Amino acid sequence: MPRRTCCRCSHPTGRFSCGRRGAVRTAAGAEERASCGRAASTSTVSRHRSTPCRWARDPWARPPMGPDAPAVGSGPGNAPPPEPRDSCGPIAMIGGGRMALALAEGFCRTGRTTGDRVTVCDPDSVARERLVTAVPGVRFVPTPAAAAAAARIVFLVVKPQQAAEACREARPGLRADATIVSIVAGLTTDSLGALLGSRRIIRVMPNTPCLVGQGVSAWCATPEVPAADRHEIVRLLASVGHVHEVDESLMDAVTGLSGSGPGFVARFVEALTAGGVAAGLPPPLALSLAVQTVAGTGALLERTGEDPAVVRARVTSPGGTTLAGLALMDARGVPEAITAAVVAAAARAHELGAAPRHATA
Repeated sequence: MPRRTCCRCSHPTGRFSCGRRGAVRTAAGAEERASCGRAASTSTVSRHRSTPCRWARDPWARPPMGPDAPAVGSGPGNAPPPEPRDSCGPIAMIGGGRMALALAEGFCRTGRTTGDRVTVCDPDSVARERLVTAVPGVRFVPTPAAAAAAARIVFLVVKPQQAAEACREARPGLRADATIVSIVAGLTTDSLGALLGSRRIIRVMPNTPCLVGQGVSAWCATPEVPAADRHEIVRLLASVGHVHEVDESLMDAVTGLSGSGPGFVARFVEALTAGGVAAGLPPPLALSLAVQTVAGTGALLERTGEDPAVVRARVTSPGGTTLAGLALMDARGVPEAITAAVVAAAARAHELGAAPRHATA
């Protein structure tokens, strides 16, 4: 039987990228019949040419090729074998706190991995119980070295004050080809390299909305990290939110804004809710209105791409209610306080990273 190839990218297949069986071309160039039995017309093919097949869209999902590759089209209906959902290898996490929970649950929820492929080391029984509940099948090991030995991709998810000790304990278990993904605020790749004895380091600053797939992560990597590992980490992070590659010199500022930002936004929601209650609303209704107002405004800004000042001006009528509230906020220095909060958080990130750096000197 002639080998089937995709009409878009010539990859062996029996389906179009949309999943509907239709006209495909054989290796010899002859057009086969559609699944309904009618001869497939040229227009049938052209309708699907504009959309590359799933192998072209996602080359990382491409199956093995060559003489030893499994036969394509040998299953029921000659459909290609299904892609595994857990498309990344085992993951280890040193530290199992809130951020580890957000990442692990997000990776599993989106199908990037499964609980039984995640190994965690954390001495806190409460943290372990949270992980077991959120990520069924997760494995626990007693030491950082055991966690490091369990996977080639190792996430370091500890507080800056714990980083030096965690790195020293993990170092004996690291594989020669391990890539370390550090979530430690302030700790540079140079300091991590000295502590771990490895230069294959990716530094990431995610935030807690990763838990619901709405996070944002900034990352940078040392030159020694292989391209395949960079792509894998980006795919993991992209499964739980937006991803930005930045220069390492910007990581403390990222920490101050998006890393600490969820706390600032939550504080603002608290204040909005308290204002609603003071104005006469029942607390549950005030909280719901505050949350949806913040979430909706963020979605509006993201979708339209408009400058926040434009959106603010649009709802600020002369002599209106919004203007009255903004005038009071400006008079009490609220915008300046928020700006100063981000700067203070960034400065603190730098300070927290300095202690482990001094420990390696």
